Amino acid sequence: MKFNRFHGAAISAFLIWGFIPFPLKALTDYPSSQILYFRILVSVLTLLVLSFSTRRKQWKETLQLFKGQAPLAKRRFVLFTLLGGCLLTINWLVFIYVVNHVDIQTGSFSYLLCPILTAALGYVLLREQLRLNQWLSVGLSLMSCLLLGTDSIYNLLFSLLIATSYAFYLITQRLLKEYDKIVLLTLQLLLAFSIIGPSYPWFVGSEAPAVTGYFFGHIFILSWLFTIIPLFLNLYALKELKSATVGIIMYLNPIINFTMAFLYFGEVASQQKVVAYGIIFLSVILYNLPIGKKARPAVI
Repeated sequence: MKFNRFHGAAISAFLIWGFIPFPLKALTDYPSSQILYFRILVSVLTLLVLSFSTRRKQWKETLQLFKGQAPLAKRRFVLFTLLGGCLLTINWLVFIYVVNHVDIQTGSFSYLLCPILTAALGYVLLREQLRLNQWLSVGLSLMSCLLLGTDSIYNLLFSLLIATSYAFYLITQRLLKEYDKIVLLTLQLLLAFSIIGPSYPWFVGSEAPAVTGYFFGHIFILSWLFTIIPLFLNLYALKELKSATVGIIMYLNPIINFTMAFLYFGEVASQQKVVAYGIIFLSVILYNLPIGKKARPAVI
């Protein structure tokens, strides 16, 4: 396999996402809902500016595609776009809370689990076929969850919520695969903010600390460097690379998270957690082995 700029873009995207605990940890003193509120606000405003300045063609194509759809397909577009926005909001909120108030390991475990969970959901909901080694990988992932649950059911539930919300989000994106992903993301965040935007005191809480220059500085870093830029790099990579290739590269993200959790933030893990992490790593390797009949990629 020849390395090219598309591989570089994919690797850069997931390397950036791997360091996302840094801006989140810098905002630990702020409520997770307040961080999410302004992350969505800054992200959606940035995407709208980009839409009106550089992506008018994609918006016109999306509108024309929508107009040409049958009524049922139009309703499906509206439903899954709204559902995608809700799932992404839940995923971001829980991940921010977990990194800042539980531990980075729990968030990292969820993103190791997510692609395999997405594959299982793809089989159930979309009838996508899995190879034998991929089914074995699903079984090993279940075993790792059981081990983690016996150590801390609290951490396991958070990991499952993050992984499940993002897995269902990926399923909604697959069902709308004919539409431009940046346009979809802009619509999803716009719909999400239209729900939470008018209710700031209720969503964030009346006792939330006042926002400062320090807060906004890290929010802009979180929204631009850790959201918009890697998203564009990832979509650029997907223009030429197979989704399965990008799916393997995406494991850089949780691996970096784990490394930072132990070496930089000083987190520790029980023996059961170490075994659970080892099993999930093994399941990831097993899942991506090219064994048997070629199956439709289950990782986006």
